[in-house]
Amino acid sequence: MNNALLVVSGGMDSVVMSYYVKQKLKPKKIKLLFFDYGQRALKEELYCVRKLSKKINAPLTIVDLRWLGKISNAILNKKGFKVPKTREGVKKEKEDILLWWVPTRNAIFYLVGLAHAEAEFLNNKERYDIYLGIKNEGQVAMKDTTPEFLDSLSKIGDKATFHGDYNFKAPLLDFDRADVIELGNKLKVDFKETYSCYIESSKGLTHCGECPNCVIRKKAFYWANVKDPTLYKKI
Repeated sequence: MNNALLVVSGGMDSVVMSYYVKQKLKPKKIKLLFFDYGQRALKEELYCVRKLSKKINAPLTIVDLRWLGKISNAILNKKGFKVPKTREGVKKEKEDILLWWVPTRNAIFYLVGLAHAEAEFLNNKERYDIYLGIKNEGQVAMKDTTPEFLDSLSKIGDKATFHGDYNFKAPLLDFDRADVIELGNKLKVDFKETYSCYIESSKGLTHCGECPNCVIRKKAFYWANVKDPTLYKKI
């Protein structure tokens, strides 16, 4: 099989995906790619990604995309902006997605991943597949986390590179939030070393508990029937 280039954020999904690739798929080489796009949780995410790099013995590359944060109006790029409490219900959740939407973020991440994969082949004659930590988001999914989005990436992998035949893979695409927790539990993932919150921590890796990602994280542990080790800010 090809080597693996893992796009990681330090969040639960990308860390579980990384453990799965390492332990189950066992590619000869693994490399990690992380993006600094001026996100409020940069410090916390980097801490978790560096932990992951050591745990699975994979070199880490940090890519500077801070220009993206400068043009973004998303709350996760606006420091000091108070986080609104997440509203429940499909209609309300779909309406609120725009609060957290960074312009073409995932598309940029994955195209940069493709560039790194092609460079490895052009420079070293080594093939890398690009792995993404996206999962089944249910009825309220951002457009760049869907099977349709993954299909569009596959076409780009062929058309945007010189030789073609570059693969984007999302091992957790059919997993729901509880499935990810259950898989991570089996793979011995230390969930305390993952950070899902959209904003910076008040202390250590303390999650705000109110942003959409924190709400999803809480529900995932509940439905997986796994004890949640996460520290949440007291409201």
